[in-house]
Amino acid sequence: MATGGEAPKEESGAEPAKQGNRLVASKSPYLLQHAYNPVDWYPWGEEAFEKARRENKIIFLSVGYSTCHWCHVMEHESFENPDTAAFLNEHFVSIKLDREERPDIDKIYMKFLLMTKGSGGWPMNVWLTPDLVPLVAGTYFPHKPQYGMHSFIVVLKTIAKKWNADKEFLLTTGSSMLSTILESQSAAEVSFKEGSAIDKLSEAINIHKQRFDETYGGFGSEPKFPEVPRINFLFHAYLVTKDVDVLDMVIETLNQIGKGGINDHIFGGFARYATTEDWHNVHFEKMLYDQGQLMGAFANAYKVSRDETFLGYGDKIYKYLVKDLSHPMGGFYAGEDADSLPTHEDKVKVEGAFYAWTWDEIQAAVQDQAQRFDDITAERAFEIYAYHYDLKPPGNVKASSDPHGHLTGKNILIIRGSEEDTCANFKLEADKLKKLLATTNDILHVLREQRPRPHLDTKIICAWNGLVLSGLCKLANCYSANREQYMQTAEKLLDFLRKEMYDPERKRLIRSCYGVAVGDETLEKNEPQIDGFLDDYAFLIKGLLDYYKATLDVDVLHWAKELQETQDTLFWDDQNGAYFFSQQDAPNIIMRYKEDHDGAEPCGNSVSAGNLVLLAHYYDESAYIQKAGKLLNFFADVSPFGHALPEMLSALLMYENGLDLVAVVGPDSPDTQRFVEICRKFYIPSMIIVHVDPSNPEEVLNHRLQKKFKMVGGKTTVYICHERACRMPVTDPQQLEDNLVAYFFSKRD
Repeated sequence: MATGGEAPKEESGAEPAKQGNRLVASKSPYLLQHAYNPVDWYPWGEEAFEKARRENKIIFLSVGYSTCHWCHVMEHESFENPDTAAFLNEHFVSIKLDREERPDIDKIYMKFLLMTKGSGGWPMNVWLTPDLVPLVAGTYFPHKPQYGMHSFIVVLKTIAKKWNADKEFLLTTGSSMLSTILESQSAAEVSFKEGSAIDKLSEAINIHKQRFDETYGGFGSEPKFPEVPRINFLFHAYLVTKDVDVLDMVIETLNQIGKGGINDHIFGGFARYATTEDWHNVHFEKMLYDQGQLMGAFANAYKVSRDETFLGYGDKIYKYLVKDLSHPMGGFYAGEDADSLPTHEDKVKVEGAFYAWTWDEIQAAVQDQAQRFDDITAERAFEIYAYHYDLKPPGNVKASSDPHGHLTGKNILIIRGSEEDTCANFKLEADKLKKLLATTNDILHVLREQRPRPHLDTKIICAWNGLVLSGLCKLANCYSANREQYMQTAEKLLDFLRKEMYDPERKRLIRSCYGVAVGDETLEKNEPQIDGFLDDYAFLIKGLLDYYKATLDVDVLHWAKELQETQDTLFWDDQNGAYFFSQQDAPNIIMRYKEDHDGAEPCGNSVSAGNLVLLAHYYDESAYIQKAGKLLNFFADVSPFGHALPEMLSALLMYENGLDLVAVVGPDSPDTQRFVEICRKFYIPSMIIVHVDPSNPEEVLNHRLQKKFKMVGGKTTVYICHERACRMPVTDPQQLEDNLVAYFFSKRD
């Protein structure tokens, strides 16, 4: 086995240090987790491919990420097992890949997995020819037969035997599937006609109504993911149709997510997904992309409903990000693990150890801080808290949802009723309940901080930070008391992205860089550097557009335009339309792929479609609209369109129905800012805001609007226009607010 170093030596009398493999030089936290496995791991690269070709061996590609629970399970069961490692080393060339670092590779082989198995996930294990053609794929394989699955070693032996005995069959099967994937990258034979957006909208709404869980919210059965692109689409669908049932679905879903065990009620932040239909038991990893998107979704919910509960959820996400995921220079880390040590003395990590509680632990914590509950006894305070969060003496987690038994006797906080129910049950005033819950959560948070923390993935990913930038700006535009904090954090993040994740000479984004810990300013980068992929550009451009809406900082809008030009150069398919995920000259990838599904994150083409429509109107450039049309038509045969690509359907609605320009004409003054603030408080995805400053006629955005829009009577004046047709100008703030309600939120005849 090639070596790259030794693990740190243990105290005298302990086992000798393990020998490191080729992964020890990696920056990726995930690869470093496997750097001392007995498996002879290679990183993705020519050294591994050359060995496979030279020795005529199958490549075993194992893909995951550092906060993935089932990745850890498979490592402990199989990759740390000497016998399994020996078989892998003899018969395969084994490659470890961080999906977050190289999503281009992950997405290609995930498509193969989905086509062959019908479902996917991580760890993703794929067997490839030396020329990188996929042969067989799966996800988690147990060390011993269970869950109706063969053991991993049996799978390995079967594939090795088949390769030696009937190589041609494997090659033919793999090549056939690859050809199918390649065919899917051709242009659609159909295109959208006028009126297609409304037809697709009606179809999508019907599907979502059929799949809606009327008891617990969300769509379909467990496992349940937040699916924020779907949530945002439904907000947009309500705005277009005024169908109250659509609004009820999305508000109820966000209510259930907010009350569920997927929410870290004690401090903030949301887990990746729930394993039960009621959002109670969860896989506890917290991913940055969820936090960024959910901040925006809760902001949208507040703007539509004016229910401050949603602002509270968003604010707790913000506090979690700043405390537990932030790099001192302004970027945010990728996420936290699901698993951790139950105590500092334990040696084996278990899922949920950091987040779950026994009845006695919470009861003792409340008793110990009895003085903090003023005129309520500790016994009464605990009774109220236990009722509100559905705590049970034997634990509240069903054994059927806890296959490893890690949560036996434990409680995951969940709100089965409401604050109103708890107040009524205990004859409490609402303010007293809020204070009691906040006090108890703070007590438990302090205690929890003494537990061993889950692993922190200190990778800083450009695309996901773009999602956070959007979320911060949308939350700030709700104009809560914390707006200034949100915008300061957004400005710091923007500065970080410009300085650390952008190469100004090449005008290229950088996919990722690496911190060490919260509070540590150390920052490392890959050598060679990994350039940004489609999502990095699309998500950051979207973040910049949202930042512009929150600040009217024209320089940021210009950077968004510059990045869009680079994205067009690197990823656009001139022949068929739409964007490839990777660059044309990307090394060691078997094909350039276009993703056609909005999942936990929207796909890059969906976000890009919306970006192009917005930029077209900001800069009055028809080329952007033409490009958006070609992009949308590439995916026109995806069916059902609005279910598979809800974010893209939102873009199609804007493309076909047009945007709403709000031109605020006046100097940079408090009056002008007041008008802009009113516009920002509304959820109107088709709205773009432009400040026309008569004192700055040379600014490019102002230049084309100066002649059209003038101040009336020397006052700041607002024009609301749809596709160049403008309504009467407004100079009174209350009139503007009334008009926005009438134009966008009143039911149409």
